This record gives sequence, structure tokens and C-alpha cells, in this order.
Amino acid sequence: MEKTNPQNFSATLRPHRSLSRRGFVILMAVLIGLNFAAGTAFYMLGAWPIAPFMGLDVALVWWAFRKNYDDALKEERIEVTEHELVLKRFDHERQREELHFTRTWVKVELEEDKERDLIGSLYLRFKGQRTEIGRFLAAAERQRLARLLQGALAKPRI
Repeated sequence: MEKTNPQNFSATLRPHRSLSRRGFVILMAVLIGLNFAAGTAFYMLGAWPIAPFMGLDVALVWWAFRKNYDDALKEERIEVTEHELVLKRFDHERQREELHFTRTWVKVELEEDKERDLIGSLYLRFKGQRTEIGRFLAAAERQRLARLLQGALAKPRI
């Protein structure tokens, strides 16, 4: 999250991924090697029908990671200007949605359960409708973003 100048607030939100591409290649190499060894052992023991299933689980793991990396390309950009809050959502580097909210009428809502110390979803409320933002952020990040946005919206317009 970054600020552009004292009058405007700007934040770019992206999902965090802990496994790098290099880590993914290493993980898949280890998984393929182990499955190949196990498949070969089953084949040698005469349980040849098991060998193709050893490749199926590798394909499913690869597909799950591919989907995860595609989701990592999503992005949300939030900008608070003198008169409005602009929310832009991107999916795979292509703009998918752009919403404009009048600055004085938009409210930031964070679902919190203070008794159990739980943080829920973060919303922008405007004209009776709620728009969820930062769905992919961790709870502490949503809480921090809510405070930053509330502060940016509360600043007097110059």
C-alpha cells in the first residue's frame, strides 16, 4: 500500500503467494520422482494398474497450483481523490471492473467480532449497497487497510 501525495491516497492490493516459481519446479520434480519410483515399484510387483494413478495425482497437484498462480494475478487498486473513491479491479492484467464512489458518502465497514478477536470481510458501503474489497488479504491486513481508508476519507478536502 502506498500514498501518492498528501491530498490523495492510493493502494494496490495483490494476493500473497509464498511459493516461488523455482520452489514450484523443485516441489513438482520431487513429487514426480517419488511417484515415478512408487509407480515403478508397483509395476514390478505386478500391480501395474496402480501406475497410471500415480501420474494422475501429479496432474491434479499441477492443476491446483496452476489455478493458484492464476488467482495470484488478480489486483485491486483503490484511490481516494478530492471528490471520490475509485476502485479498479484487474484480472490477469486486464481491467475487469471500475467503481466510483462519492467521497463524502462512502463508508468503510469491517466485520469484527471483538469478543472472539475475529476479523471478517471488508466492505465499502455506498447508497445502501456493499462492495467487498481485499477478499484475498489476511485479517490483519484488512484491519490495517480499513484504518488507512477511514483516515484517508476523513481528511478534509483542500
